[in-house]
Parts: sequence; structure tokens; C-alpha cells
Amino acid sequence: MHKRELGRNFARNLYIMKAVVKTDFSLPGQESKYTGKVRDVYFLNSGYLVMVATDRISAFDVVLPEGIPYKGQVLNQLAAQFLDLTKDILPNWKVAVPDPMVTIGHRCEPYKVEMVVRGYLAGHAWREYKAGNRILCGVTLPEGLKENEKLPHPIITPTTKAAEGHDEDISKEEIIARGIVPADEYEQLEKYTLALFQRGTEIAAGKGLILVDTKYEFGKKDGQIYLMDEIHTPDSSRYFYAEGYAERLAKGEHQKQLSKEFVREWLMAGGFQGKEGQKVPEMTPEVVSGITDRYIELYNQLSDKPFERTECENVSARIEKNILDFLKTC
Repeated sequence: MHKRELGRNFARNLYIMKAVVKTDFSLPGQESKYTGKVRDVYFLNSGYLVMVATDRISAFDVVLPEGIPYKGQVLNQLAAQFLDLTKDILPNWKVAVPDPMVTIGHRCEPYKVEMVVRGYLAGHAWREYKAGNRILCGVTLPEGLKENEKLPHPIITPTTKAAEGHDEDISKEEIIARGIVPADEYEQLEKYTLALFQRGTEIAAGKGLILVDTKYEFGKKDGQIYLMDEIHTPDSSRYFYAEGYAERLAKGEHQKQLSKEFVREWLMAGGFQGKEGQKVPEMTPEVVSGITDRYIELYNQLSDKPFERTECENVSARIEKNILDFLKTC
């Protein structure tokens, strides 16, 4: 990721809202709080949870030292849109979006796997393939594939859902054998995963994009499977621009993409892959501003409405007020 590219709009963005990297609310009926890599989740005794999409950014399962202004708003609003566009496939956890960075929804018992689905050979899957591995999460890949090539059909390559540290690849057979998910429920998760990926693929195609790969998280509430968390955002998904894809593939060139992969590439170019002893490259204001621009670019490409920056002197206070106002109505 070139410094010029990251800082392309820096002059225009000399004034930029301060990133929200932490929240610490005491909400009515609050039982506990979970701090994830990106989200702060508040569990309420009402059966709801409050999920704040902060501006933290992670890569290689490491939270980077600088937040990215507006990133939380981009993720939260995009996820809300896609949850609405897929609720005919299965129920989801979303109840309300009282703030641009907050979703309030149903508490579900999460499955301890993430359902990763891939339509193209890219990212982690390509790195494994390039290293000579032809079996990924129990799925056999054909010989002779090129980076970013479309797979014969979408494949599901699940990972364990680690509370801390790195998620790990796991096969369907291991998941069932270890009792992580019952066989019949896992079969249903696979059906939902492929249906959601197909819907996301169709929506992306209508926007001139290719949905390359993504992940879904599921849980149960009152015996019913629910779709949880975020879907089809740049943090959980990889997109290529459809225009020029075939030409770039034929020439062996990098694809023009909208995803968080550009952050990973920048980190790798700076000698960081999340391994012990490695140091994150300096995240200068130009770098941070450039990442903000890329997130907003993806939002504008995917959404039917242009992104609106919510300027505010005290974002945390705004978030808390909007949450409390909504909870009063429950």
C-alpha cells in the first residue's frame, strides 16, 4: 500500500473526527461487557445486547495502535443494511440502530465457529495454496489454480472462534466429531452460509463488485438459529472490482479491491504479520486518513445512500445518550 495512495486526501481531511477506540458505559440492566477486537458489547438483563462498533482496527488478529475515524460508522451502517437485505433467508439479531455506531439486538447463544465462505482463491486461502497445501479445512482444492481465480464453486472453510488470539482453521468433520456443533445444525449452518453468500454476490454484482470471500457468525435463541454480528462489511469480506477483473487475472496483476486486505498488505510490506517480536509500522496521520478514505469508498460503492460523516465534538457522549434514549422506550 503506497504512502501516496493512503494520503491522497489528507489535505482535505486535516480536520477529522477523533477516533473512538474505547467505550465504558454503565447501562440500565447491564450484566456484563465484552471487549472484542473491534466491538464493545454490553449484555443487558432484558435479553438485549448493545454492540458498539468502535474505530479500532485489527489485522492478523492484532489490534493496531491507532483507531480509524468513521470506520465504526461504516461497519455498523453497512452491516445494518445487509442484515435488512437478508432477513428473508433467516432471522437476525438486529432490533434497532439508535446511533450510527451502535446496533441493539437479541442476545443469542453463539456457535463457537465462524463460517468462512470463499468464491475465489485469495488472501489466506491463496497463501496456503501457494505454500503447497491442497486441502483447506477438509476441502480439496484442484491443481493449477492462480491467485484470485474463481473457484469451481464456493467452498466453506470454517475457523474456530477464539476468545483471544488467533482463530484456527478447522474442518467440518472435526467440528462435528468434537461436538462443537451438532451434525444436523451444522448442515443447516452450511445451507444458510451458501444462501447468504449467494445473496451477497448478487448485491455486489449490481454494484460492479465481486464478493470474493466473507464470514458469517450464527447463534441460537429459543431454539431458532439467528444470524449474528456484522455481514458483508470490509472487515469481514473481500471485494474485487468487476471491471477489469478478467484482464488483471490473465496478466497476473493484483486485483483492484475494496476490503481490509490493503491494510494487511501494508503491514506485510512493513515486516509485520502478527508474529512475536514483529513491530507494527508507524501509523502516521496520512496513513490513518488514507485508511478512512478507503473504508468510506467501499461504503459508497456498496450502499444506495452516500456516506454522511457524523461530526461531533464528543462522540462517546453522543453514543451513550442515543443508547439510553432508545432503552427508555423498551
